[in-house]
Amino acid sequence: MPGAAPSAVEALTPPLTKADFARWMLPLGPFGVAPRIIAGVSGGPHSLALALLLADWLAARGGTLTAGIVDHGLRPESAAEAATVASWLESRGIACRILPLHMPRGAAVQARARDGRLRALLALAAEVGAGWLALGQHRADQAETLLLRALAGSAAAGLAGMAPARSAGAALLIRPLLGASPARLEAVVAAAGLHPVRDPSNADPRFTRARLRASLADHEGEGPATTALVQAANAFARRRTAREAEVAARLARAAMLSEHGFARLDLAALGQDGVAISALAAMVRLIGGAAYAPPAGAVAGLLARQAGTLGGARLTRQGLLLREEAAMAPHVPAEDGVIWDGRFRLSGTPPPGLMLGALGAAAARLDRPGGLPSSVARTLPALWQPVTDGRDTVLVAVPALPYPAAETSYGFRMRLAPPGGAVG
Repeated sequence: MPGAAPSAVEALTPPLTKADFARWMLPLGPFGVAPRIIAGVSGGPHSLALALLLADWLAARGGTLTAGIVDHGLRPESAAEAATVASWLESRGIACRILPLHMPRGAAVQARARDGRLRALLALAAEVGAGWLALGQHRADQAETLLLRALAGSAAAGLAGMAPARSAGAALLIRPLLGASPARLEAVVAAAGLHPVRDPSNADPRFTRARLRASLADHEGEGPATTALVQAANAFARRRTAREAEVAARLARAAMLSEHGFARLDLAALGQDGVAISALAAMVRLIGGAAYAPPAGAVAGLLARQAGTLGGARLTRQGLLLREEAAMAPHVPAEDGVIWDGRFRLSGTPPPGLMLGALGAAAARLDRPGGLPSSVARTLPALWQPVTDGRDTVLVAVPALPYPAAETSYGFRMRLAPPGGAVG
């Protein structure tokens, strides 16, 4: 088996208990009856511990765990390691799926690997109908994240570190081990008789996170520097939670979000203060389908002008916030699970050969489409049939509208599911 035997320090550290794990899972719920959860497992000690702890936790609740083992393909031995990790877990009754990424080498490899891993795990969650994706970051990871974001000049929200739970669109992303030290997680794996895979990139000084980890020199994750950083992240997290509550309350008074991918804002009720800026930034991110909210300064400028474009969204003086048409994505094959324009997920199976794209100028052929403003109708997702020469298309259906007829059913639905979370 790959990996090194536990060190003397690991052997003396008591493993994280099932009771501790259950206590940390409690605020991440409710999970309901027989929950389905995906665990991201690399084969390293912390994700292996997560899988082992989750399997016991779910077994007591009649739930189902699937371990998603992502093989980035960056090292020659990675495929064999993934197969070995799968065999370990399957021998303990844990279902596994190996998810090959075939990533090319190049710049920003760790960031690309992180993004690719998350996409693959969320796709697996959608495929098996799991409502939660669990990741194995621990308290030392949280400390390193705070340092990384501080070095990058992050504002207070970023310095709050990783959230224990956040929406990731296809599933709720949960991190139940943020309070756990890495040493206690390694002790869980050692007690199970496993020797985890050690990715050499985790100690490669070419990567900033690895250099920060070495500078902390805190393998057990319980030293004074790590503790101080975690406490700072927790303090920033409390501030972030308070601001999120203020933003939610402001949006409840000033915004109405439509399942068709636009919003109506009462600009007077929204205001011009810091809460208003955060609220509008969140709405621009959602409507524009962006991974991150635009900078606060740019949002403040848009709010002061009361009209304009930003982050793929357009604000009108009447308070209509809609997708910027020029920034919309091109057509994509209309297949089950596909996400178009970073915002709409197709569920079900349309007739073969169709393409999914914006309604665009064809909205003018519809009579007051769905009672929506024409500018909104142009941004709706529609199904198109390519004609024989491949250079033109014919409008087939608009899922948001009774087109071609109210009684027409193609056995699929379109759901607004932007990066900031699903709607509807």
